[in-house]
Amino acid sequence: MHIGTVELSDFRNFHTLSVAPASSLNILAGPNAQGKTNFLEGLAVLMVGRSFRRARAAELPRWDCARATVAGEVFRREASRGLRRVVERREDGVWAVAGEGCPWARVIAFGWQDLAILHGEPRARRDFLDGFAGKLHPAHLTAYRRYRQILGRRNRLLQDGGARGGLRSSLEPWNEQLVGVGMELMGRRLSAVRALQREAARLYPDLAGRGEVGLQYRSSLGDEPTADRFRDALERRFLEETRRGMTLSGPHRDDLVIGVDGHDLGSFGSRGQQRLMALTLRLAEVAPVAEAVGSMPVLLLDDALSELDPRAQARVLEHVAGAGQVFLTTAETALPTTGRACWWDVNGGRVNESELAAVRGAA
Repeated sequence: MHIGTVELSDFRNFHTLSVAPASSLNILAGPNAQGKTNFLEGLAVLMVGRSFRRARAAELPRWDCARATVAGEVFRREASRGLRRVVERREDGVWAVAGEGCPWARVIAFGWQDLAILHGEPRARRDFLDGFAGKLHPAHLTAYRRYRQILGRRNRLLQDGGARGGLRSSLEPWNEQLVGVGMELMGRRLSAVRALQREAARLYPDLAGRGEVGLQYRSSLGDEPTADRFRDALERRFLEETRRGMTLSGPHRDDLVIGVDGHDLGSFGSRGQQRLMALTLRLAEVAPVAEAVGSMPVLLLDDALSELDPRAQARVLEHVAGAGQVFLTTAETALPTTGRACWWDVNGGRVNESELAAVRGAA
């Protein structure tokens, strides 16, 4: 699958823009704050209807513009599909992205915020796992939203139920729902971790030159989480939960341990190692997503090569050059490319194919 054309209108710092990118590796080069990341963001909105950097819809239109539009055409083998997204304020005053998506459109994006997968709070790793599981199984995100609703209702009962009797009986129906949906989430997360482990174990040594990757899902229910263990944990911690007014067991308390050669990279890795591992985890999504959907996802790699040494940069470029359609941003004027890249200059809200593409790989 690849994006054949994309048109932006009043999106971020782009007034009007029309680009027909290559179906392989596209390198977007230029100084900072000229629109490279904004362009990738526009591609994400086109494909899946939201920003990969979690921007609010109200932040997407150009300054003082009432709306923004993103349109384009995507291709998969002999099939093609036109997409159009409109960002505007609804009648209720809330900004939103409107427009139908494509069931086989998938993007995998890497950005600076992905470093939180390594050194951030456990929620960043849970969000990463849930996002990946959602690419494989769209029902996972529906179940996740349902779990958060159940959790919120149960926590409210814990917060104001201590002053009246019958709290245990009031919690029982919510406990059963929490266990049922929670086990569904954990099952898909564990499957996602196995897929990531398989791919990351292969990719990381190729990109870094060495290193044995180990991913471990750490559940608040122990090494082998089951529905009975979940129920037992809720019962065992009832008094503590009542005192603290929150649910203390379940997938919302779980974590992912990411290690290389037996060491937790979140605690012991350098910035370069952490960035390379975060990038590896995103690249590890590609094969499972392609298998689940039946076509390669589009890769959006924002400043993925910074803090990497030249050898690691060359390995990454060699890998992504054969990974389908890829958009990679950089502030560098030259990279150790393999010659299989289309270079674009991004400057002042304009994106133009570079006339210097033939010599970019000389560095």
